Amino acid sequence: MENEFISYTEALALKELGFNQPCFGYYTGDKKHLLIRPNMGRRNEDLNDVVCTAPLYQQAFRWFREKYKIQATIEPTKDQHRFELGFNYWIWNTETAEEWFTEPRDRPAGDYIFDSYGEAELECLKKLIEIIKTP
Repeated sequence: MENEFISYTEALALKELGFNQPCFGYYTGDKKHLLIRPNMGRRNEDLNDVVCTAPLYQQAFRWFREKYKIQATIEPTKDQHRFELGFNYWIWNTETAEEWFTEPRDRPAGDYIFDSYGEAELECLKKLIEIIKTP
């Protein structure tokens, strides 16, 4: 079940961007342990500086849609060089029509495909955070 929650690094970045939705889980201080409490419903404003809520991936993506009008999707694709199924992401701003696509991150040159849905989803979330942080 822990893979349904975004990682501590991304949770902290969302907190810095103003994410303050109720969550079932939260990360504890320096140990970065994920604690899941059904019906917890805590918000970042309820927690101290070294603790942050742990949103589900769907909560994070919904928050970007509602707050920033930015949609994202993970798409299955076939790599023409490896002939293997993989995944890419596509992000677009519904107000400005600006778009962003999968970029190679620590991958061989020209390799724009992720091996798993989860890997593409995490990289997409990182890109969403980067988009909002970059003026």
